[in-house]
Order: sequence, then structure tokens, then C-alpha cells
Amino acid sequence: MRKSLLSILLISYFFTQAQTKSLWSDDLILTPEKSNFEKTSTYGDVMNFINAIKGKSPYIQISTLGKSPMGKDIPIVILSNPSVSTPEQAKASGKPVVYIQGNIHAGEVEGKEAVMMMIRDILLGNKLSLLDNQIILFVPIYNSDGNDKMAKGLRPTQENSPLETGERENGQGLDLNRDGIKMEAPETAGLVQNVITAWDPQMSVDLHTTNGTWHAYSLTWAPSYLYAGEPGTYHYTNDVMLPAITQKIKDTYGMFFGPYGDYNTREGWPVKNFYTYNHHPRYIVNQFGLRNRMAILSEAFAHERFYQRIYSTYTFVYEILDYCNKHGKEIMQINHDADLAAVKNVLDNAGKVKKGVRYKMVPTAQKLNGFRTYDYTPFFRADGSKTLVKKGNIVTYDSVTYYGEFKDTVQSTLPRGYIIPAAQSAIADQLIKQGATVTKLEKDEKLSGEIFTVEKYDRSTRKFEGHNMASAEGKFEAATRIAKKGDYMVDLAQPLANLIFYMLEPQSDDGLLTWNFFDSYFDQNGVSTKPVEFPIFKYFSLPVPPKEKTKTKKKS
Repeated sequence: MRKSLLSILLISYFFTQAQTKSLWSDDLILTPEKSNFEKTSTYGDVMNFINAIKGKSPYIQISTLGKSPMGKDIPIVILSNPSVSTPEQAKASGKPVVYIQGNIHAGEVEGKEAVMMMIRDILLGNKLSLLDNQIILFVPIYNSDGNDKMAKGLRPTQENSPLETGERENGQGLDLNRDGIKMEAPETAGLVQNVITAWDPQMSVDLHTTNGTWHAYSLTWAPSYLYAGEPGTYHYTNDVMLPAITQKIKDTYGMFFGPYGDYNTREGWPVKNFYTYNHHPRYIVNQFGLRNRMAILSEAFAHERFYQRIYSTYTFVYEILDYCNKHGKEIMQINHDADLAAVKNVLDNAGKVKKGVRYKMVPTAQKLNGFRTYDYTPFFRADGSKTLVKKGNIVTYDSVTYYGEFKDTVQSTLPRGYIIPAAQSAIADQLIKQGATVTKLEKDEKLSGEIFTVEKYDRSTRKFEGHNMASAEGKFEAATRIAKKGDYMVDLAQPLANLIFYMLEPQSDDGLLTWNFFDSYFDQNGVSTKPVEFPIFKYFSLPVPPKEKTKTKKKS
């Protein structure tokens, strides 16, 4: 029944699009539509589409996120009514900005096509009302270099649908969805500078496709996991917005969406546990949570056909935009409150409270009921060993444990701020690139707080994204230090307090130490043979300016 309804909806949707084609010129028909969904768009195809449609509506402006490593402009399509072209105009409008990007992994092409379909339907179709109360930024082809390195077999779980896709990495060979902290890719720097910092999107959506698990959801989602951040944005996204959209999609389209995860048949069958992805802010979606903004991960189901995955992604994007169009002021207020809460926590509790810096995945209080999955059946091989084989039918199970939350395993005291020695200017520069406020001391300052002594410094023997990931063990001790003129002061009483904290804490599981920013310092100071003091000093209160002496007149 569900498959029949979905087939009818798909046929109806693409028939409607076919009818509308009579109003479109050929350059607005997408590569998948022209090829019976056997091909996906090249970078040139995307740019041709953007150049064709920008002259057909007054509600579109084009900007750029920056250039890729191979020199390609990464387009930002700005939709608004009335039209705006700058962040200043957007702010003056009072409307929330929603940011949606596709193709961060260039083999996961559904988002790229769905975004272009949505642009077309907003500007030339029946969805212009989505611009009533919001401004939408679309980046259809975030990984423009990887997109055009097309070949067969790069996405085996997609079963040659489409026949060829691009590759996961960008022109540097980097996974752009692991670059949120180290920011080694120009795409990431452009995203932070030209979208996040400039436009301040209140909601961001990152469009992906799964890598293989045979659950039976047409699309799965996750909120921004921000366990070192303010809870308001996470709870609204996860507990209010996403469940409402999921239910509406089921009721309206007969499609099943649900929380993101994977299971492992090695744990036995029926399925017992379902695991989300990691909490690290290296992932772009999680980065937004530490910035007090909402974000959503979208994962189309790899084992459906290409046209189905596009439709699922398109439907999700539409419903997110529809929700934000109706609830934009509420979303802006929750984000604003999170900004204030981050600052207030520092002002009220610096030196008094601890926050997590390392986490482990833990089960949610509620188990998943009615969990949908393709079935497996056990059988014995000729050698007598037992294995499982996937069947073609869908089954549902209750009481599946969902590992969808995180619990801190290491905590650290929240400081009022940090002192970065002048010699560590690269650390200050990295924070500034992320949008943090960093100042240079104009005179020496005496400060009280904590030092961390590294007693054990490990680096992985295997490279990950070109890095031998580092970790430090040691201890904090109360201390007083003289911060020198020319050193950098980072006052945490700013909205990015939680991101800065996660980046600078020496025991953080995804901070700058993790990504080898301090390797040279520790090597030069002989950390392999003796304890070494971490160069960043945590202070707990601002220096007190000396009182001015008042002169009194002598009585005559």
C-alpha cells in the first residue's frame, strides 16, 4: 500500500513537472530529467542552470562562497521577496536567513538536483510564498571539484543509479565534512566567512545520502549535536521541529522519515541497536550548534532509485522551508536566547562550573518503536558458520535501542577567558577565522586561573584527513601568570563562547590540539621526555584596574 501511494505521488510529481516544462526553456530542464535519471549534473550544468534562471525572476541574486582549490566559483543563490543582495539588506529586512547546501560529498548528488528543482519551483512554479517571511541561501554544488571527477562504481550502495557520480573529496583530497575545526579547505573558509559570519543563517541544512545500511526509511535526519553548547537550539530542532515535519510528511506523502543511524548485523538479528553519527564539531552540522544556531543533517536512503532519492530530499527541503516560513520569528528568538545564555553563563559562572570536553555515545531514554528495516534471514555456510542474508521485505521492530545522545566523560572548568602567547599567533588567527573576537594586550596583565600540564602526549600512527590526531593527558593546577603586552586575550563573554571553549581546551576530543596545531610547540619543548605546560592560560576573572588616587586640599 505504502509503495503504491509513493509511486502515485512520484508519478504525479514528475508529471506535474513535465507539464510545467512547456513554460521552461530547455536550459531549465535538469540533467537527470533529460537523461531519464541516469545522469547527474556537472559543474557546468549547474552554472548554466543558474545563469539561465537568474534572468527570469526579480527575486534572485547570485553571489559566491569563494573559489575551490581548482579555481571554480562556488555559487550562492539568494532568493528573497523583495530581492536582497547583501547581508546588510537581509538584516535590515528583519527576516530570518535559511541556508541549504548540497553536494558537500560530491558522490551524494541528490541534494544538488533537489536544490535546483526547488529554486526553479520557487521562482517559476507555485512555491513563491516560501519567500514571504524568510530569505533563502542555496549552495547547490558546495564540492564543485569533486563533482566533476565522475566515474562508475564510486557509490556502490546506489546500485549504478545514477550511472556515474563525482567523488567524496574536494580538489585537495579532503573530506569537507570533517573540516569544521581545522578549516584547511577554501570551501570551509568561504562558508564561515561569506555565509555563517556574514549572513548569520538561523537554520542550516546539509544534504547527504547514506552509505549502505538497509533500514527502510526514505530519508533520515539528525539535529546539530552540541553537547558542549546551549540546549535550546538542539531541543527545539530535535524535539519540536523534526518530529512535526516527519509526521506531516507521513500524513501528506505517505513517506517514512526518521532519525539518522546505522546498525550492524554482527550484533545479531532482529536489530537491537541503532547508532547515530558522532558529536564532533568537525562535522558542519554540529559546528552550527556550538554557534547557537539550528542545523539539520539530511540523509537520503542510498538503496532507493535516484529519482526517489531526489524526491525524498526535495520533499524534506520543502517542508523545512515551509516550517521556517511559518515559525521564523520563534526560531530567531530561540537562537537569540542561546546567544545571551552563552554569554551569561560565562559572566555568572566562570571558574565555578565544569563543561564536557570529551563524550561517548549513549542510548536515548525512549527506545524506537515501529522501527522499519529490510529483513534478514540466518543461514549456515558449507563450513558450518552462521551468517545473515538480506531479504526483500520490510519489517518493523519495537524496543530498538537508539544511541542518539552523548554523555561527557571528561570535563573542564569554564574560564572567563584565555591568554594566547604572542608566539602562538596561529591559534589566535584560527579563532578569528571562525568569527571569534580576539584582542591584543596593550600592557602586561596579572591574571589568576589554571594551567594544564601535559604529562602524556599521543599522536595516532594512522593519518586521518592528513593528520596524525593528537590527544593529551595531564592535570590542571591553580596558577597566576603575567600576560605580556602583545599576547592575545580571548574574553569568553561572547556568543561563540562554546565553540572557543571546545577549540582551546587541551583535553577536547575535537579541538585545535586534536588537529595538531600545538605539535611543534610540544616537540620543541620535549614533551616525549618530560611534562610540558600547555601554552594557553585559562583565567577566571578579568584584571581589576588600579584605583585612581584622589587628591584632597589641605585646610588653610
